[in-house]
Amino acid sequence: MPLIALTGGIASGKSTIARRLAEHGAVIVDADQIVRDVQAPGSPVLEQIAQTFGSGVIAADGALDRAALGAKVFGDSALLKQLNAIVHPAVRAESQRRFEAAAAADPRAVVVYDVPLLVEARVDDPWDTIVVAHAPVSERLRRLVELRGMDERAAQERIDAQVSDEKRLAIADVVIDTAGSLDATHTQTDALWERIRPR
Repeated sequence: MPLIALTGGIASGKSTIARRLAEHGAVIVDADQIVRDVQAPGSPVLEQIAQTFGSGVIAADGALDRAALGAKVFGDSALLKQLNAIVHPAVRAESQRRFEAAAAADPRAVVVYDVPLLVEARVDDPWDTIVVAHAPVSERLRRLVELRGMDERAAQERIDAQVSDEKRLAIADVVIDTAGSLDATHTQTDALWERIRPR
């Protein structure tokens, strides 16, 4: 079973590539969704977050108040490290469970792990191929402002908080340039599929 890591900075077109690979038949395992799942109300992860960061990070409905937690850890590397120490092991275990479930359901499945924090958290895992979605910072900034409605300063802060493009590109087996048209991104993704699909 080929295990592909798909990563890229915020607004780099990673989701577009994942959707296209899913259309071809790849099984997409979404790291962001796993983070939400392991932090669900009543989960051990959420309890640990509340113990560590205070009840103020839990909303009235018992769910994680992402904005409140973000405000606490954003820009504080020590607190962020504490949060990652709680969340990353749970995400790793759950993602592994989903990889194994996909392989059990279809031993020839191509599993794509859509993971923003690959460089930061999972770069040494045994991936068959690491794919990086890449667009220049100026283009990603434009997308965040025009398509997601963020103000420019907040958008720049989000980009700056992530690992540099250079570090991401340094680990890539395949780079998909998403700065052009949607068709151009799809064409590159289709070529990737030809390379990784089961024979």
